[in-house]
Parts: sequence; C-alpha cells; structure tokens
Amino acid sequence: MSLQVQAVVIGAGAVGLACARALAREGKEVIILERNSDFGLETSARNSEVIHAGIYYPAGSLKAKMCVGGRKKLYAFCDEYGLEYNRCGKLIVATTKDQLNDLKKIKTRAHTNGVDDLQLFSASEAISLEPQLHCEGALLSPSTGNINSRAYMLALLGDAERHGASLALNSKVQSIESTPQGLLLTVLCEGAEETLVAKTVLNAAGHQAIGLASSCKAITSVSLPKPYLAKGNYFSLAGRSPFSRLIYPVPEPGGLGVHLTLDLGMQARFGPDVEWVETEEYSVNPQWADVFYGAIRKYWPDLPDDALQPAYAGIRPKIVPQGSPDVDFKIQGPDEHGVPGLVNLFGIESPGLTSSLAIAQQVNAVCFDQLAGS
Repeated sequence: MSLQVQAVVIGAGAVGLACARALAREGKEVIILERNSDFGLETSARNSEVIHAGIYYPAGSLKAKMCVGGRKKLYAFCDEYGLEYNRCGKLIVATTKDQLNDLKKIKTRAHTNGVDDLQLFSASEAISLEPQLHCEGALLSPSTGNINSRAYMLALLGDAERHGASLALNSKVQSIESTPQGLLLTVLCEGAEETLVAKTVLNAAGHQAIGLASSCKAITSVSLPKPYLAKGNYFSLAGRSPFSRLIYPVPEPGGLGVHLTLDLGMQARFGPDVEWVETEEYSVNPQWADVFYGAIRKYWPDLPDDALQPAYAGIRPKIVPQGSPDVDFKIQGPDEHGVPGLVNLFGIESPGLTSSLAIAQQVNAVCFDQLAGS
C-alpha cells in the first residue's frame, strides 16, 4: 500500500526548502525527499553566497523579477529569524576604458529591473572606497550582500518542520508516474524501494530534475530541455582581504567573471570561472590558479604571488549549451507538459539562492492551484 500525501518536494536545496516551507505554512501536508545524507549539499552550498540586487537580467524575465523580489524577502527573512548577513555592497569595475560604456548599459538595465540605487563612480571615486582597486570606473550596488547559505537553509527547514513538513534524507526518487490516484513516486530509501502517491509534486532536484522529469512517460520529450553542466572553481585568499566590498568585473559570457566575494568572517574568495564539463565532479585543479591570478590582477594588481589556494567548486545547472545566450528560469507546470499535479523547476542557477523565497511564492500561488481546498 502506497503512502498518500498532499505534496512532495523533491530536492532539499534552498529553492526546494523555500517551496516546502511556503506550502507547509498554508497548512498543506508536505514531505521533502532528498537523495543525499543531508540537505543543501549541491548547488545551494557551492556558490558565492551572494545576495544579488537583480542587476544583470533581461527586463521582464523571471530572473529579474525573482531576484529583485527575492532579495527584499531574503533580507526581511534574515531580520525576522535572526540570521546574520552583511549588506556590504559591491563594485562592478571596468578595467579598461572600453568597458565604461558597459557600466552605463548595466545601470540602465538594472533601473529597468527596479534596481534604482546604483551609483556610477569615476576611477578616483571607486579607489577612494577601495584603495587596492585598479579600475577606469565602477558601479556601486549598495543593496548587494552576502549570507551563510547553510544557516539560511537550516532556518527554512526549521520553519517548514514547525508547520508540519517532514524531511526524508537518503531518499532518491527513481521515477514519477501519472495515475488516476495522483503522482506515483518510486523512491529508493536506505536501500529499500518504496512508493508513495502525491496530489502535487514539485521537482526541485537541481541537476537531476530533467532526468527525473523524463522518467514520467506522460511528459513528451519536446517538453523537456537538455541539461548541461558549467563548472565554477573557487580559490580562497591566504591572509586578510584588503577589500570591504565585493568586487565584480564586467560580466562575461556564461557567468559574472572571476569576482571577489567575502564570507561573513570577511575572508576573501575568488570565482567562479566557467568550465563546461560532462559529469558532476567537484575537485579544484590547483593549476587553474594561474588563470585566476591573471583575471584578478586586472582589478587588484597587487595580489601577492602564492596567495591563492584551492577552495571548492560548484556546477551551474544550465539548460543551454556553451556559446548560447543564457536563458531564463523555467517553472514548468501542467499547462506546459500536460501532467496534472507536476511542477518542474529547470535551470535554477544564479540568482537562485537570492530568488528562492520569490520562486516559492510564485510556485505556491501559480502552480499549486490543484491543492486548493484539499
């Protein structure tokens, strides 16, 4: 006999936990299934932990709307739950005169997205804020900050559980099947195969989301994007950071360039780069440091030799291949793929952490109508 439940969330990353919390707070019965031995071990833990302002994304896109709205919600959440954060601000720097016009374009796009607090600085003004900086000009984003992603996810999980949600670890969903009774999930749990039936399933499985959706035979292949993996390596700085703000170069294709971020202890780390890979593999090759030194010294010429040490790597869950323009978050509901009760989240890369509470609101309000009154 299969366990019956109102809602299942597959994936206990930041977005999955935020969605589970939103459902539980509305009184829905929620089970969170996570294949790993703990929550948030993949994309949500392997990033820059930046609270983004919403600067770079195309006007009207989900990334723009979710980031701007999510940033406000995230700061408010931290205040409400007593989570530490640092609204330190960031400088987007032009390291050549040719990039000065790029800064103006970024400022215009950000304003269109509702980010109206960017300040355009001359080189001397930017260097007066960060004396170690080299640039030809910069944009200051005072709304950008950083957070401890683990502490944030723990707070999301704690609130979800207080409202009745349950987390099942070491529970890998093998397949999804559409049946007259609901969505039948086959789950490998602690080596044993079990089944459960849910009225609604949120597929927030990150890198596994597309493969998992393809297991549902009722979904046609034309409804599903193809997954691609873009690895990002990080190096940490040995010694104290000379910067008090985040430092970002002008964006590059596939990512935001090798930028300097700070953790809550003000330890500096650099990354990510963009390395297209075929498999999920998280080691950091120390030889990549040579490339990092060159990129960093464009905006910090005095970076000492031997100051970088391998830190960690993350992988962006891309849904377009190398060389293609970035695409928007994909929230795919029954109207698109034709399977009642199933919601897929694809391509939730940066700014997914910042956007998580806004994505949860969108998913809860728009995609879970089938739970109304249940």
